[in-house]
Amino acid sequence: MDAVRLIAAGRHALAQSGAAMDIVGEAWQAQALAQGIGSWLSVTGPRELRAEARGLGEAGSRGCGVLDRAQLRGEDRVPDHPPRAAQLTEVSDVRQALLGLQALLGEVGIALVGVACATDDDALYWPCIEAIDAADESSDRVRAILRRLSVRERGSASGVA
Repeated sequence: MDAVRLIAAGRHALAQSGAAMDIVGEAWQAQALAQGIGSWLSVTGPRELRAEARGLGEAGSRGCGVLDRAQLRGEDRVPDHPPRAAQLTEVSDVRQALLGLQALLGEVGIALVGVACATDDDALYWPCIEAIDAADESSDRVRAILRRLSVRERGSASGVA
């Protein structure tokens, strides 16, 4: 499935999440998607984007790890179903996928702030704080790729290879 569709599904699922662990599960899904898109672009994307894309894949992986620790502490399975990222087959529109991923990661950060503020449970609070940082790091990586993509497109438009 195309990255843009998977991101849209993630944004919808996050918007429908109400319970704290559902939000944490969707945050995990978003980080898995960041990892998948980063990995996909680092192998098949434009050569100029591959180093930054590898960094996005690594940041997404660390974000998943933060939330796996939340799973161990809370004894809840995160997530209850396989990652959407496992369905990733293509990134047909790199710019749209990255813009959508950046929006999803921002929404995840906001949702996690809500969970962290509403809980008295340290076993949930601290992983949420770490996951907020991880979402921010992944978003920074997406922003770096978008900058590099813009430079590449300006170079192509002006005839510079």
